[in-house]
Amino acid sequence: MEFSVIQGDIAAQKANALVNAAGTSLRMGSGVAGALRRGAGGPINEAAMENGPVDLGGVAVTDAYELDAEYVIHAAAMPHYGDGRATSESIREATRNALEAADELDCESVVVPALGCGAAGFDLREGARVVAEVCAAYDPDSLEDVRFIAYSDAEYDVVREVADEVRRG
Repeated sequence: MEFSVIQGDIAAQKANALVNAAGTSLRMGSGVAGALRRGAGGPINEAAMENGPVDLGGVAVTDAYELDAEYVIHAAAMPHYGDGRATSESIREATRNALEAADELDCESVVVPALGCGAAGFDLREGARVVAEVCAAYDPDSLEDVRFIAYSDAEYDVVREVADEVRRG
């Protein structure tokens, strides 16, 4: 399996599955969720919420509508209760469950953002390390191409640096 770091808008990516940085309610608000909601058109927010709420670290799958993908995997790294903050464990579980869902759907490619590091308030460097460790250690069935995406220049620099450290061991 190839694990790479890319920069860009997740809603503009072509892959079998795109991972949404979701909260447990699966309501698609701002950040990654907002970009995917706008790019998908159609009732993706309603479809996601019909599958929720999910447990913290859980996932739900919807159609990708007008996105250049077959599926959106909504990975709940953020609770919609309590302080609403992601933890390293919720990020780890959400990332692992998203990769497993992509495999179960026989996806060959998936794009994963820095789960829990936007509205959920988790430190980007620490969160990127958790996502990169899970992706690097994942033993796929069908997945051949896992892309860890960062949007801004600053985010990309951090994610790339951390992913390189993880790959070097």
